[in-house]
Parts: sequence; structure tokens; C-alpha cells
Amino acid sequence: MASTDNSPPSVVLPQGRLLGTTLTDALPCRITAFLGVPYALPPVGERRFRRPVKVPASTDTVDASRYGPAAPCKQLLAGVTAPGGYDEDCLTANIFLRESEAAKSPSPKPVAIVIHGGAFNRGTSSMHNTASMVAWSEKDFIGVSFNYRLGALGFLPSSVTAKEGVLNLGLRDQVLLMEWVQENIGRFGGDPGNVTLIGLSAGAHAIGHHMMSLRQNEPPLFHRAVMESGSPTSRAVRPYNAPIHEQQFKDFLQEAGCPAHLGEDEILPFLRTVSSKTITDAQNRVFDKYNPSLAWAFQPVIDGDIIPRPPIETWRLGAWARVPVITGFSRNEGSLYVNKQMSRSSEFTDFFRNLLPLLPESDITAIDELYPDPAQHKHSPYQETRAGVGEQYKRLEAAYAHYAYVAPARQSAEEIAADHSVPVYVYQWAAVSSVNGGAQHGDNMRYETCDPDKWAVSDSHQKLSQTFHAYITSFITTGSPDGIQGRCNDRPRWEPYDSQNPKAMLFGEGEETLVGGGAGIAAQCVADEWGRKECEFWWSRVKLSQQ
Repeated sequence: MASTDNSPPSVVLPQGRLLGTTLTDALPCRITAFLGVPYALPPVGERRFRRPVKVPASTDTVDASRYGPAAPCKQLLAGVTAPGGYDEDCLTANIFLRESEAAKSPSPKPVAIVIHGGAFNRGTSSMHNTASMVAWSEKDFIGVSFNYRLGALGFLPSSVTAKEGVLNLGLRDQVLLMEWVQENIGRFGGDPGNVTLIGLSAGAHAIGHHMMSLRQNEPPLFHRAVMESGSPTSRAVRPYNAPIHEQQFKDFLQEAGCPAHLGEDEILPFLRTVSSKTITDAQNRVFDKYNPSLAWAFQPVIDGDIIPRPPIETWRLGAWARVPVITGFSRNEGSLYVNKQMSRSSEFTDFFRNLLPLLPESDITAIDELYPDPAQHKHSPYQETRAGVGEQYKRLEAAYAHYAYVAPARQSAEEIAADHSVPVYVYQWAAVSSVNGGAQHGDNMRYETCDPDKWAVSDSHQKLSQTFHAYITSFITTGSPDGIQGRCNDRPRWEPYDSQNPKAMLFGEGEETLVGGGAGIAAQCVADEWGRKECEFWWSRVKLSQQ
């Protein structure tokens, strides 16, 4: 809830004077918020399908009391609301800082930049309760969230867009935002030399790509990273001209009504003339066409610049930013995505044939054996006992989760730990949120922010939220998940990941109160063995999803 004070908080930037607001509802302290602050010129009209442009100097007064629009995306089609609505003019940031005596300290404060997730086709900055995360932290920091271009407007790979130099525009928006923070966060009391990136899912994938996009002879844009359920090797990261991207580009042009006779140099000029609705409808239809196979359209691609080469090669070359990292995964990452009604054994193997067409048939056989078919093996761990799902669902969910999320997160940890230059901390999320979903992809985000709706569930959920939040905010403010106590004085030490003796912090094991079960253990440091054998198989096949 915004304050009705007639003297709103303000700050002066080169882009003009910002008039913010004060947030109070369900927070332990007042939060000053500057919302919807432009960090780039509107990417509309002739700036559509072009690289983002900095906001020029100005003496204007900017109303920063409300969220700006989110990028047009799948949620718009589905009728999901966003506080600022949806519009192509979406390149705005939100800054949150505590309004207290401690917040007035002359010492610059650590900064956390949140990159929202959503498969690069949906999501908004407001989905992460950054204000709550800042308010509940034992040690003060400044939170920044922002919107960036999604779908075709942000990620339209093809030979045509490569020729125009407009690949990975959504990632370029993110880089410009980080540059904006470097140039401006000091005016809010933040320290540009102490910045942590936080991202879940696509946000984590993006952070991984930024770690691998080294800036030669330039100061770093960030100094720590929290990559939740994502990594640079998650899912497929292909060259911009891979056959599937060229086909999706053709599909998009057809859906957008682009005349077939246009020359390559006429295509983007044409796309800049059509309505925003035409673009949004076209990108949604194309995304829906490929969604059942999970070969998603409009994704980051190898462009020789932001993503210079296949990420697995960058790991091996050692050409990545040495920053401390927290990374991890949920134990049922695949449940949001795979077909819950899958019932036939042939559907399981065909799924991976379609998802990864470069896999040889011997690998399909190996996958079939690695995840024993419950139709053939009565003692298979993937025997399904839940109502309303197909016989192959549990098996498919596990296999896709390991391929797309679990193995890549562990791979990041392995590569960083092997370098011995910076610490990396691994977590597993096990708290069950639904009978058929389990510990789902993205469940941990609201616990990280101490979102009030999680506190209200039960005492065990309140403790789980306080514990996870304390580790993450400690990492932001001190560089170690154990640097501050937080609101839980019995947190176990989170040991750095060691390839020779790998350990992970397990959150919420046995926590089943949301499905009528008992309370679990908030946090415990355990041997990182869960699903490891399956990950070792997927590690050896990463290259096949990056060609």
C-alpha cells in the first residue's frame, strides 16, 4: 500500500528528479520505493527490434510511484494482470530501500538486482516481492527489479536478425540495466562495487550467460550471483541459425502477416510498422505451437557476443567471471512443464527424440534404462500411485527435471568448485506444495522474499521462509550465506560445495503441511547425492543440446 504523505520521497538523477512512494503493508519497516523508473528509451516504433538506448540527461520530474508496464507476453493473452499493465514501453526499473535511521547511514549499501524468470516469454518484475525481501533482512541492502523485452521482441533468433545485429535483445536490456545501476545506484545510497544478481529459472539462465560474457578491460557489473533453478547450460542453447530457430522465425513471420516476397533487408522494417497486438498474438501462437514438445521458441542463442560460444565450452575454457555463487534446484522441477497424462512407454522415449533430435538411438535406450519404465518393472521408483495422472508422468517429470535443471545447476557448481578461486554453495528445495506437483519449479521464490502468504500457512512454513531468506540476504550483504544470523538463530552452517565431498543445503525435507502432511526440517546440510547418477549421464550429453 502506498503512503498518502503529501511529500513523497525523491531523488535527483541525470535523467531527472524522481518522486517515489512509501510502502508499509505487511512489512516490518517502511520501504521507500521508486517504481517504473526508465532505464532506457521506449523500444517502440523505429526502436522496435533494435538494441536498447540509454535515457538522455533531463531536468524533468518523473512520477516513480507506480510500476511501469511489463513486456507484452503470454500472461497478457491469458488475462493475467500486472500492476502496471503490459506495453512495449517496458524498460523500467524499481528501487527499494529501507526508510529508517540505519538506512540513513553514510556507508554505501550492498545492492541486489533481481532478474525475473518466465521462460523468456512471460513474467514481470513485480512477481518478486523485493520490498519484503529488503524489509525483513537483518542487514540493510537496496533491491532493484526491472522489466526487459520478452518473446519475439526480446529473443528472435535467425540469420536475418543476426545480420541486423539484434540477437538476444532481452539480454542486452539486462546489461543496460546493470550499467544503469553502476551509474546511478550511488544516488540512492547503494554501492556499485557490491552488486549481487538474483534470478530464478530464465533469470538464472540469464545470469549464467552474463557470467560468460566477459567485459574486456572494463569493471565488472556484478560481484556475486544467486542462480536458482537455472544455469547457462540449462535446456538447449543453440546457434542463432539452428534449423529450429530458422523454422520458428519463418512461423513468426507468417503469423505476423509478413509478405513472403519481401527481401531480407525489408523484413524488420515491415515488423516495425505492425501493431503491438499483431506482434504479441504472433509470438504467442508460435510459442504455443512448440510448447508441447518443450522446444520453446524465442530463447537466448549463441551470437558470438553476449553468448560467445556454447556455454559448456566457455566453462571448459575458463572464460567466465569469478564471482561467488549460490545455485540449486527443486526436487520436482519438471512437474510444471511435462504432460501429466502421459501413459504409454513409447511417449516417453518419443519425447526425448523430439526434444533432442541429435541424441543417437543408443542414448534413447540409455535414458529408457536409466529411468526404469513402471510398465515393465514393477519395482521401478517411478511407479505412479497418485490420482489423475498418467502411468509415465512421474518418470517423465524426473527425467526432464534432471536434464533441464538439476544436472545444469550441479554442473555449474562442479565447474566453479574445480577452479578453486571462488566459493559456490548448492541447495536442494524439497518442501511439497501440491500432491501432483511436489516441490515445484519456482516454489522457493516466495520463501526467499519472506512473502506474507507463506508466513500464514504454518509455523513450519514461517521458519522455512525465515531460514531461506536469512541465507540469501546474508550472501547479498556479506558475501557468505552464514555471514549474519538472520531471524533464525539455529541455522546450520552452509558448507561450500567441494567436488571431492559434495554437500548441499536441503530445505524443507518432509515439509508436507500444504498437502495435509506433517512439518519438515527447515534446513540441513547433507551429502549432495540425490539424483546424482542421472546427472552424470546428462553431463556427458550437454554438447548435443548446444549444436
